[in-house]
Amino acid sequence: MGATLGILLAQRGRRVIVLERQAQPYPLPRAVHLDGEAARILQGCGIGPDLGVITEPAEVYEWRTADGRVLLRFGRIGRDESGWPQSLMFHQPDLEGLLGQRSRSLPALQVRRGAEVTALQPDDEGVTIIATADDRPMAVRADLVVGCDGADSVVRRLIDVPMSDLGASHEWLIADCRLREPRTFDPVNVQVCDPARPTTAVSAGPGRRRWEFMRLPGESAEDLATDAAVWRLLAPWDVTPTNAHLERRTLYTFRARLADRWRSGRVLLAGDAAHQMPPFAGQGLCSGLRDAANLAWKLDLVLGDRASASLLDSYVEERRDNVRDVIDFSEQLGNVICMTDPDAAEARDRAMIDARVPGELTPVPALPRLPDTGLCLTGSEGAGELLVQGRVTDGVGGVGRFDDLIGVGWRLLVVPEVFVDPSLATWFASIGGRVLRIGRGGDLGDPDGTYSTWLAEHGVVGVLQRPDFHIVGSAVDAVGVEELLRYVRSYLDAPGPKAPGTA
Repeated sequence: MGATLGILLAQRGRRVIVLERQAQPYPLPRAVHLDGEAARILQGCGIGPDLGVITEPAEVYEWRTADGRVLLRFGRIGRDESGWPQSLMFHQPDLEGLLGQRSRSLPALQVRRGAEVTALQPDDEGVTIIATADDRPMAVRADLVVGCDGADSVVRRLIDVPMSDLGASHEWLIADCRLREPRTFDPVNVQVCDPARPTTAVSAGPGRRRWEFMRLPGESAEDLATDAAVWRLLAPWDVTPTNAHLERRTLYTFRARLADRWRSGRVLLAGDAAHQMPPFAGQGLCSGLRDAANLAWKLDLVLGDRASASLLDSYVEERRDNVRDVIDFSEQLGNVICMTDPDAAEARDRAMIDARVPGELTPVPALPRLPDTGLCLTGSEGAGELLVQGRVTDGVGGVGRFDDLIGVGWRLLVVPEVFVDPSLATWFASIGGRVLRIGRGGDLGDPDGTYSTWLAEHGVVGVLQRPDFHIVGSAVDAVGVEELLRYVRSYLDAPGPKAPGTA
């Protein structure tokens, strides 16, 4: 997550130093799931083509009873609104390798490994970071500090921010395997809602699988966390030392926790340093990537004196409420999955089977949109939602996905008949924005009708997208289009300190 934020800032021309505690990249798998929005954020880091190579789409997530009856089939065939499959499974060291390669290509981004932060000394002009590297003290001067240093965050401890526990925890045995020979799993991801042993079986990227087995009440942690126990639990899946290599096994406690504060003056928290959640919705890493996408453009504007420091408070407002809702959703799924009482599980199974329409996929529930308290024009069509990403053409032979061809930033998409006042367009360009007339006769072609369909379905002639792909608002006429830009300009110019140190 820290690498993503560093890349997004460096691509905007900001000088960034990443202090990484570990001397070498962690070689074992951890997170395994990305959703379409998270993939789009990573695409914006310049790794889109390679991301498709290291991931495995998972179009269906099936919940089953212990005897194999289908309780629920979540999913979506094809690409979602972000232009990616709705679920992608991956091997985290592969992803970190891509991000590391991209980081090394950016002159403005410096990664210092083996640097352990020991103190933060904020003042009116910035923050001095005291660290130890190669057994020698070092000091780094920064305008702002973002702690992306995981669940045991040193930065969070140094700014004295407690974590609130939001729910019951469950301990699970995680077993990551590399398959010795190609094998098809259909569907790719399965949840076995067995009260005798709730079990998850999912892809962990091409050629890899992850199994998760819930530790049962009264079961010894010492007896469960052994290679012998893992192979015994994997045997019913026809996974043995002969056809699979056990890369990692660990007992892990699934927790729901939220930092009480995400900002202390010039120091902010993001990712696992700010929140942890059960994995049942597959949103842990995705939420951290959303933090990075939300924060990067706001830091850029504040550091460039194009917005007041109060804009950083909108990061906290927008992301904290969103994450709290995602944690609640993850816990709701976990409550269904983790039932160990046979009678309660039987009642659950009857209710879910009766409600299911055989042969149909249940759409994955939509994640929370931007809250009304943020940079979002409440009441406007699509406001707060993600804007679609489709293929476009640029009129000079270029064709590709929108973000690849046009880049990531503020984007005002309008029908060809709409023109924007030049002074407003100039201001918009000053914050990295582009006004793009899309459709026949415009700046961009829309070969698949992705954008013309969206505009028509919402009854609007223009839509304004933030750099994190969320919609500020839309407009039904040319006057409304210009009002969108004035709204953003007013929001960014809102009263507040220019120096970013005041919360």
